[in-house]
Amino acid sequence: MYTLFFRLAFRRLDPERAHRAAFAWIRCAARVPGLRALIAAFLAPRRPELRVTAFGRRMHGPLGLAAGFDKNAVGIDGMAMLGFGHVEIGTVTGEPQPGNPRPRLFRLPADGALINRMGFNNEGSAAVAARLAARRAVFTTTVGVNIGKTKTVPEDEAERDYVTSTERLARHADYLVVNVSSPNTPGLRSLQATDRLRPLLGAVRAAADRSVPGRRVPLLVKIAPDLADADVDAVADLAVELGLDGIIATNTTIARDGLGLTADPSLAGQTGGLSGAPLKERSLEVLRRLHARVGERITLVAVGGVESAEDAWQRVLAGATLVQGYTALIYRGPFWARAVHRGLAARLAASPYATLADAVGDPGGHLSGPVRPTRGAS
Repeated sequence: MYTLFFRLAFRRLDPERAHRAAFAWIRCAARVPGLRALIAAFLAPRRPELRVTAFGRRMHGPLGLAAGFDKNAVGIDGMAMLGFGHVEIGTVTGEPQPGNPRPRLFRLPADGALINRMGFNNEGSAAVAARLAARRAVFTTTVGVNIGKTKTVPEDEAERDYVTSTERLARHADYLVVNVSSPNTPGLRSLQATDRLRPLLGAVRAAADRSVPGRRVPLLVKIAPDLADADVDAVADLAVELGLDGIIATNTTIARDGLGLTADPSLAGQTGGLSGAPLKERSLEVLRRLHARVGERITLVAVGGVESAEDAWQRVLAGATLVQGYTALIYRGPFWARAVHRGLAARLAASPYATLADAVGDPGGHLSGPVRPTRGAS
C-alpha cells in the first residue's frame, strides 16, 4: 500500500518537500494520545529476544533512525512510535545555518538510493538544546545527538565549534556523535586524519565531562566509507587509545563508479553523498574491518545500505550492536522498522542464539546457509 502511495504521490513531489510533509504527519499522529498508542502497539511491539544494551541504555531492538532525518529534534517520539529503538538527531552545528542551495536532495528509486548535499541545514545547537530541555518524552527512547562543524567556521577553529555544541547539547544526549565524515561541508572530511581527529575528540570529551558532572556521556565518531583501509585501521586504533564508546560506520559516499548505478547519469552524477543500497557492500566491509581491529572493546553501529532484516542480521553477525537506517524508510515507509525487527526475530529463532546480543560479532557460517536451531548455545 505504501509503495503505491509513494508512486502516486510522494514520487511526484520534490524530495525535500515530501520529507517535510511525511514528517509533519508523523509528528501530528504522535501528539494524539490514543492514536499514537495504537500505532506504537502495531509498529513497535516488544520482542524480549531482540533487546540490546548499548551505552548503558536498554533498547527494545537494535534498529535505530540514522542522523539526517530529524535534524532539529522535533519528532523523536514520532519516530519511536514507528518502532525505532533509538533516534539520532542532527547533524547539529554550533551556529544555525540554512544549508546548501536547493535542489539538494535527489531520489534514485531504481537503485534504492538517495543523493543529498543538504549541508547540515539546522537551527543550531542553542535552539536544539532548548528544545531537548523542554521535551517531555512520551516514549522511553534512546536519543543520540550528532554534531558537526558550522560551514562558515574556518577549519583551524573547528575544535571550538564542536566544543560549543558539546557544551550545549551533551547534557541532553544519551550518546554524542562527532560527525567528521559528511561530504557536504568543505574541509570536514580532512578532520578524519588521526593527527587532527585526536585533539578534536579529546576536546569534545573534556567539554562533555565539564558540562555533565557526575555522568559520562558516551562519545562516538562517525566515519566515511571512502576512507582507505589503512585509515579505517588508524581511526579504530585511535578510538581504542582514547577510550571512545563507539564508532558509526558509515556515512554517505562520494563514489559513483563501481556501484552498479542504473539511474540516469545526469542524476547519479549529482554532487553530494550517496546513501542506500549501493553503499551496502562497502559499509559492511568497513564494519568487518573495524570489528577485527577493536573486537568487543568498542560498540559498533552499522549504517549504510540497510534495507532488510537480512541486511541488519549480517551487520549483527559482523559485529554491530546497533543498526541504523534512513534511505530505506523513505522507500519502504512506516512499516519498515516493524518488518526489520520481525525478520530479525525469525532469523534469531533459526540460529543457535537465545538473544540477539549473543549473535553480535559471529561472522561464522551463518551468513551462507541455514543454521540448525540449538537454543541456549553461546
